[in-house]
Amino acid sequence: MPKHKRSQGKLESSSSDSDEGPVDRNVPPEKKAKMGSRTDAKEPTWVLQGKKLVKIREFKGKVYIDIREFYEKNGELLPGKKGISLTPELWKKLLSLGDEINEAINKT
Repeated sequence: MPKHKRSQGKLESSSSDSDEGPVDRNVPPEKKAKMGSRTDAKEPTWVLQGKKLVKIREFKGKVYIDIREFYEKNGELLPGKKGISLTPELWKKLLSLGDEINEAINKT
């Protein structure tokens, strides 16, 4: 459901249902990454769409594949609440289910 807010007497609509708080939708072009491109050498990162990213991250000494919606605060991208972190084993399991999932999608 679109959210509406009043700004200087105008009614503005936002289609974002994200829970990360205010998001600057006017990200400068140099900060925008191309879809599917790797963007970070320290934490390998790929952009799915907009601020939806896939990152390989380490947490408490373990490696995770983090698929998450990020938000910008003070010029820095921070992880939002929307997302999932998978162990490498679960990631491999998900990939092995790819053909079955694609078949199910095609049937709908």
